[in-house]
Amino acid sequence: MIASPIPPANARRTDERLAKRVAALLACSRREAEQYIEGGWVRVDGRVVEEPMFRVSNQKIEIDRDASLLDLADVTLLLHKPPGLAATAQQVLSPANHAAGDPGGERVLKRHFARLTACVPLENAASGLVVFTQDWRVQRKLEEDAAVMEQEVIVEVEGTVAPATLQRLNQGLVVDGRALPPVKVSLNSTGDASSKLRFALKGAHPGLLAYLCERVGLRILGIKRLRIGRVAMAQLPVGQWRFLQAHERF
Repeated sequence: MIASPIPPANARRTDERLAKRVAALLACSRREAEQYIEGGWVRVDGRVVEEPMFRVSNQKIEIDRDASLLDLADVTLLLHKPPGLAATAQQVLSPANHAAGDPGGERVLKRHFARLTACVPLENAASGLVVFTQDWRVQRKLEEDAAVMEQEVIVEVEGTVAPATLQRLNQGLVVDGRALPPVKVSLNSTGDASSKLRFALKGAHPGLLAYLCERVGLRILGIKRLRIGRVAMAQLPVGQWRFLQAHERF
């Protein structure tokens, strides 16, 4: 095998960072050039490149005529988490799993998957709505209002549920002299093998629903969170995600 010759230490490089080239083409600052690149507005030989550190030499550099820095706001992603997946895991957050019916119309960029914080924990065995955000305002809202923000959850339990059991859950349970968070429970559907209960509760935390059901003798088969505050999962397919829309507020 013939080794490539090692260039002398003082040899001049003929390539440069894409951000530097874009800054020269647009007569803008290096930081603005990086933002144009991260915004998906720059093509190198016809291919979109989103890495400002990408090195170029004599390739053709094109800037989209619609290029703008106005849509580089931090994003929040809503995931329909499959059961068995860690609530903080981000492996399913990828362009391939972006919901085809996302009403937001946002362009999916690599920067959307960086600096994400998982909010409002959910049991690993449960499925349903999980929130990932880059926006500190959304994160603070979900953290500070956790005790008063209502969540809606469907809990499937084994067998039928007696009216007296529903009444006990709705009246509230007390453990060691301390009242558990109040819940509103209704029968969503029932069958011989299982029933589904719709829980609306505030101050929820992982393990609470399992504990409540255990206290009244119900065996849980599955948990699915449908809503956090005013934001619902709606028709989002399992394993897929969408953008939080501008008008949506938790």
